[in-house]
Parts: sequence; structure tokens; C-alpha cells
Amino acid sequence: MKRQQQGFTLIELVIVIVILGILSAFALPRFADLGGDARAAAIEGAAGSMKSASSIVRSACLADSNCDDSSADISLEGQPIDLTNGYPAATTDGIISAAQISGDDFNIVSGSPIEVQANGATSDCKVSYAAATSSQPPVFATTLSGC
Repeated sequence: MKRQQQGFTLIELVIVIVILGILSAFALPRFADLGGDARAAAIEGAAGSMKSASSIVRSACLADSNCDDSSADISLEGQPIDLTNGYPAATTDGIISAAQISGDDFNIVSGSPIEVQANGATSDCKVSYAAATSSQPPVFATTLSGC
């Protein structure tokens, strides 16, 4: 009496697994955008740097007797920082210089508010900094939808 074959042989199973592995190796980079995660992390890092720099400059300004005047002389690591109401100004010589953000790593868009955008991303992958007013501290806004 001859036995009927049931299921797959070991060779058939191994061949199917190898083919699936090869297909997934080529398909994974098309579906997984790891660059977007890296750009989002870079923007979050820049936002953290800007917040820390703003706090450090504000603390140094409060220690200066001329903090509320435009004549306050605050510098970080030898770089003079432009001030607005005791906080870094929304300029490249203000918050960008204080946070040591490089134009090589990010796209810096001047304006009000100033924006730091991730290179290689849309304009919706950014952190913006609006200068302090006389009654309100600076405002940071992070947008990661375009990363």
C-alpha cells in the first residue's frame, strides 16, 4: 500500500522561506521611511536646544543689572546674543546663535517667528520661535507632520 503525501517537504518549506526573505528585503525600504523618523528626531533636538538656550540666556540676563534695557550684554561661549525683553531675539544672532544651530544641518527661515526646518523635508517639519513680549515669554511650536 502506498502512503499519500501530506503537507510540505522540508526542502519546499525552506525554499518558500528564502523567497519570502528576499522579497521582504527588497520591499521593506519602500514601506519603512526611517529618514522621516530621523528628521523628526533632529527637529525635536533643535527644539530642546532652543528651549535650553532661552532659559540659560534669561538666567544670565536676570543676573545682569541691565537686563530690561536694550544695553544688556549677554554672550554664550563668546557669542553675543541679541535680546528681546530679556530673552533671545527671534533672529539668527539671537536664538539661533544661542542654541548653536547650524545652517549646514537645518534650513533657517528668518521672519516672525523664526523657523528651523529639517533639511530634506517639507516646510511642515519645523520648530518655530516667537520672541518674548513684555507680558509673555517666548513661544516655541514644533510641527512634525511633514517629516
